Parts: sequence; structure tokens; C-alpha cells
Amino acid sequence: MTQHSGREFEGRVAIVTGSSSGIGESIARHLSDLGAHVVVNSSSSVEAGEAVAASLGNKAMGNKAIYVRADIAKKDECQNLIDRTIAEFGKLDILVNNAGWTTPIAHHDLEALTDEIFMKTFEVNVYGTWWLSKMAIPHLKKSDDGNIVNVTSVAGVRQVGSSMAYSMTKAALNQMTKLMAKSCWPVRVNAVAPGLIETPWTSDWDAMHEAVKKTVPLRRSGTPDDCAQATLGLLRSTYATGQIFVVDGGLTLIQ
Repeated sequence: MTQHSGREFEGRVAIVTGSSSGIGESIARHLSDLGAHVVVNSSSSVEAGEAVAASLGNKAMGNKAIYVRADIAKKDECQNLIDRTIAEFGKLDILVNNAGWTTPIAHHDLEALTDEIFMKTFEVNVYGTWWLSKMAIPHLKKSDDGNIVNVTSVAGVRQVGSSMAYSMTKAALNQMTKLMAKSCWPVRVNAVAPGLIETPWTSDWDAMHEAVKKTVPLRRSGTPDDCAQATLGLLRSTYATGQIFVVDGGLTLIQ
């Protein structure tokens, strides 16, 4: 059995977007605990992001964390995020594209899905992930194991999700993951596709959490740690690329 040490990612540099809370924060904390230098990011929750970064790092291992505010829906801010990382650490080994945006809209209510909402969903979830990944690839190719992990959703593999636009963007990200894995080697590109996760974002989605608890085989919503463990699994699996790792408690087995 392979044993993972507390220095497993020592010396590696990771950007985790949308990491001031929830799934992104959990991924950032796990990577830091395992020795990585971590760049914490958010578009607006600056105080929370700075607090997360300040709490990471280990003097014994010599790793540290910084916070960089960047709205990935803006191309120049994506570039600044990459530039700040390289200026601080001199390299990039891991990019976790976790930042995303949605607003719940019933799928049948086409009028409620306005052009503004539709475009913002794509700008953050697809354009931002594309720009950041494209900018990161030249640096990741210099790593001995460059990785991109996209946090997508079961909404990208089933006709579900908080809105039609959200589901469409996550399907696009899943396809982007496979295309980049095929075309951008030796960088490995994989995705974690969560089901319903208990985060600040879904804290008032009580009806949905109750429905999941009653129907999915594992009888609970997921946690940020579930997604972080899946991300670590893909980073550790050095012969895995182009994979969509569904972490949904069995939801897609019944829907």
C-alpha cells in the first residue's frame, strides 16, 4: 500500500481559484498541509481570502501561501494571477480551477434566464477557466508533473443543475478537460465533478439537501473534504489524465 507523507507536495506550487471558502478552501488547506506553496484566490471575498492564506504554510517544511484577488471573468486579472504566482515562487506545478458562479433558476423558466445571467455564467465558468488554463500551460509544461484539475459538476454529465446555463457551462468544462488532456501533454488535465456539496454557497438550499439525503445511495450531501480528497487522488494518480471523477454519493446512479 502506498503511504503518503506530510511532505508529499513539498516544493510544489499550486493556484487554487475560488479558495476563500468551501471546496476551494479545503483543497488549498490539504495541499498546504502536504507541503505545497499555495496561492489563495477570490474575486471579492478579500478579507476571507487573506485570512485563509495567513493560516496556511508550515515553517518546518518551508512552504507558504499568498493571497491574490482576481476575477477570472476578466482576462487581464487572470494574467495578473499567473504573473504574481511566478514572481513569488518562480514556477507553477498545479492549477485547480475551482472558481465558479451560478444563480438558481428553474429550467422551465426560460424568461428568467436573462442574457445577462447567461453571459455571466459563461464568462466566469468557461471563459475564465479557459483563459487561466491557457496562460498556465507554458509554466505547467516545465514542471515534472504539471497538473490542472477542474472542479466541474454532475450538472455537466446529467440534465440537472441550478440553471440551464450552469449545466451547459459544466458540460463545456468537462469537454475542455478531455480536449486539453489530449492536446496539452505532458500536462495532466482532469476534473472533479461534485454532486450537491454543503458549502456557504448552498447553505440555504435546505430542500435540495433533504432530497439528496432521502434519495442518493450514500444518504447525505457531500462535503468540501470529499472534493478535496478526490482532487488529491487525481494529483497522485500520475498515469491519469482526461478523467472526470464524479463525486456525488451515487446521484448519477439514480438520475
